[in-house]
Amino acid sequence: MSTERRVWQHPQIIVTLLLVFVAGAVSGALMHNQIHQRTSAATKEPTTQAVVQHFKTELGLTAEQASKISIVLDDFSHYYESIQEQQADLMRQQSDLRATGKGRIIEILNPEQRVKFEKMMGQLAPQLAK
Repeated sequence: MSTERRVWQHPQIIVTLLLVFVAGAVSGALMHNQIHQRTSAATKEPTTQAVVQHFKTELGLTAEQASKISIVLDDFSHYYESIQEQQADLMRQQSDLRATGKGRIIEILNPEQRVKFEKMMGQLAPQLAK
C-alpha cells in the first residue's frame, strides 16, 4: 500500500475547499437575506444596487470593491435567471413527456380499462407532482 496521499487528501486542499464553501455559503446567505429585505417598491424585484450599498455600509467597501462586487452580483443574477428558465423548460418537457406516455397507454386500453386508468392516475397525481 502506498503512503502517498492522493491530491484531494492533502490538508491544504481540504482546508481551501472548506473555506471556499463556507465563504460561498455565508455570502449567499447574506445576499439572500438582503435581497429579500431590500426590494424595489415599484417592481418588488431585488436590486443589485441595494445589496451593494448594504455591503458597502456593513463591510466598508471601497468604490473599486463595490464596483467589482456589483459585477459579480449582476453575473450571478443573470446566471440564476438562466437556470430558472432552463428549469421551467425542463418542467414543461417532463409534463409533455408524461402526457405523451399517458396518451400512448390510453390508446392501448379498452374503454373500461381507460376509465380505471384515469381513476388510478387521478389518485397518483399528488405523488407524481412531487
